[in-house]
Amino acid sequence: MCRRPGPRDRAPHADGVGHERPIVPPVAPRHGDPRILGVSRSSRRTGVRGARVALVIPYRSIRSRRPTMAEGTGTSPTHIARLVRDAIPPMHPGGRPIVAGVALAAAGVRALTGRGTLPGLLATAATALFFRDPVRTPPLRTDAVLAPADGTVATVTETVPPAELDLPRVPHTRVSIFLTVLDVHVQWVPVHGRVARVQYTPGTFLSADLDKASEDNERNAITVVRADGVGVGVVQIAGLLARRIVCALRDGDEVAAGERFGLIRFGSRVDTYLPPGTTALVRPGQRTVGGETVLGLVAEAAER
Repeated sequence: MCRRPGPRDRAPHADGVGHERPIVPPVAPRHGDPRILGVSRSSRRTGVRGARVALVIPYRSIRSRRPTMAEGTGTSPTHIARLVRDAIPPMHPGGRPIVAGVALAAAGVRALTGRGTLPGLLATAATALFFRDPVRTPPLRTDAVLAPADGTVATVTETVPPAELDLPRVPHTRVSIFLTVLDVHVQWVPVHGRVARVQYTPGTFLSADLDKASEDNERNAITVVRADGVGVGVVQIAGLLARRIVCALRDGDEVAAGERFGLIRFGSRVDTYLPPGTTALVRPGQRTVGGETVLGLVAEAAER
């Protein structure tokens, strides 16, 4: 039931006409409470000529949002998710079918037996870890020959490169890098240049740490020619467990040092043939980081 304005609701005015007093909170409201921000004139709705009606707007709607405690301390879910994503490298596309197969097999065992959840998850995670594809930052030197793979330097020898590389038939320094199942299986281009030759050769699957694996095992040879005409050879060699070599390069491709080009599944070996006159900067037993470790520096034309 509406109540007509009484004397207490009116204030004396010079023209003798009473006006409604705007209801103003006696104290500042708390955060989130309504607050009167202004006054508007509306005589038609109130029926009182010259009446003033308070305009009330929620205080929360106009205040700038304060950062939460989680955002201020870096513990927000978005920030944590970004840190986890940066810490865990992505998976190489060549390993996705295998990881999917392991996951499906684990799910099948779980559905049939009702057990094996934890072993299945561990097997899937371990397989995904084998095919991790980390980001690498190559050095800026243009005369550097970079390691094409992660692993341990097995041998550093002088030998004539295989015929499939189509390099000069003179002794080259060969750096052999052995990859275990725990190493990254991705390969990186060692130098800037153009792909002159890609040659796949079928063979056996001997242990990759043997010297004759370079000649007898299944392998894929790539020759990259620099702008000055110097060629660098890289050979992907399958091992005892590695039965699948993946290479994305084709003849005539322009490549950059540190660019990903291939994958060898589950342990292998990668040989790099340095140009004549190049001194190896690594020795047997040393660990290499693909796309970053410098195997040697190409000599100037006058020094070769």
